Amino acid sequence: MNHHPVHRAVKFAMFALVGGVAIGFFVKVMWNILMPPIFGWHMITFWQGLGLFVLSKVLFGGFHRHSGGGRNRWRRGMKERWENMTPEEREKFRSGMRCGRRPFAQSAETQI
Repeated sequence: MNHHPVHRAVKFAMFALVGGVAIGFFVKVMWNILMPPIFGWHMITFWQGLGLFVLSKVLFGGFHRHSGGGRNRWRRGMKERWENMTPEEREKFRSGMRCGRRPFAQSAETQI
């Protein structure tokens, strides 16, 4: 697989372009379907839809990446904690993680 920085930059730019066009059209279509009939507002163009999306990201969501880094940090921390546990602590942790679930083999009469 080619990991040249220029190749990656071109792929990213193409993905951003296609994604931007798709999002702009999606926002435009959804606005034009919902807002004029509901509120009597004017229909918008593609560029206004794209601008509305960017404005909403700035005001409400930001442009941070969702790389899953927090999940990996959590997993590494849990692995480190697990390795430092004694066998008794590990069993206590396992029993606490069952969250009150009963084994499948138990009958309904014994659960009452």
